[in-house]
Amino acid sequence: MQLSRETPKPGGTLTYDPMGDGLTFSTPPLRAEMELTGPSALKLFVSSASTDADLFVVLRVFGPDGKEVLFQGALDPKTPVGQGWLRASHRKLDRERSLAYRPYHTHDEKQPLVPGAMVELDIEIWPTCIVVPASYRIALSIRGRDYEHDEAAATLSNMKNPMKGCGPFTHDDETDRPPNIFGARVTLHFERQPFLLLPVIPMN
Repeated sequence: MQLSRETPKPGGTLTYDPMGDGLTFSTPPLRAEMELTGPSALKLFVSSASTDADLFVVLRVFGPDGKEVLFQGALDPKTPVGQGWLRASHRKLDRERSLAYRPYHTHDEKQPLVPGAMVELDIEIWPTCIVVPASYRIALSIRGRDYEHDEAAATLSNMKNPMKGCGPFTHDDETDRPPNIFGARVTLHFERQPFLLLPVIPMN
């Protein structure tokens, strides 16, 4: 599926298994290098087959050979460009504090989903600074579980969990994420035009 600057035609849905690899949207190979410096944000319109959903969004870069380019993180030596997270029942925004590139969630009220009913989500993606070369691709993955790369996991002697792309801090506690709720299928809706906001810096 494609990421594009063109306004998409409204309508249609895509459904994914949140315990699988989710959905990935990618640009075509870049015609020229592109600098991304600053915060990113994602607007989605989703529904779930249950009363909640966890959204794990991953900003990624792929080389001309199709292999993902990984970067040094604060703890994890192999991470994607950027990541963001949101539990759908915590989607409530503080409208006065929110900015286009930084949604501010109040986390003062739980708003369960109605199974099958669409809701609007605004998800912050951590800031980054990178120049993506020509012929590389920028991609966005939307998942229901932690990101994991395909390479060998790193370990630290004082950390229990191996690091596969999001450091040692995983989201796999079934007390917090009961499978009957957070394992239910999630649907992306396109009739209201979701979008990814990227901090593109002009190169000249």
